[in-house]
Amino acid sequence: MPLKIRLSRGGAKKRPFYRVVVADSRMPRDGRFIERLGIFDPLKAKSAEGRIVLDHEKAKAWMAKGAQPTERVARLLDGLGVVPRVPRNNPKQALPRKKARERAAVAAAKPAATPAT
Repeated sequence: MPLKIRLSRGGAKKRPFYRVVVADSRMPRDGRFIERLGIFDPLKAKSAEGRIVLDHEKAKAWMAKGAQPTERVARLLDGLGVVPRVPRNNPKQALPRKKARERAAVAAAKPAATPAT
């Protein structure tokens, strides 16, 4: 059973509130979960006291059992100092794609047109 530590959404429309839960990865986002680890309120200021409330010991125990945190939860755990996150790096993402390279090559090959006066 592949386990994930992820966010489960609650709250009203345009007023999100998330619970940090351990769930089977095949279950829906807001569906059945195994255990609730804490809460995350993105509407509070980043320096606010109750923005992230998490049981560090339970999170470490579930990760030791093989639960994988999602990218957002990994960022939250890293911010709390529970588990260091390995930063992702994709240097090819910013490079232009095939059509853009072709357009640039055509534009560079075409002589600059001077306006006739």
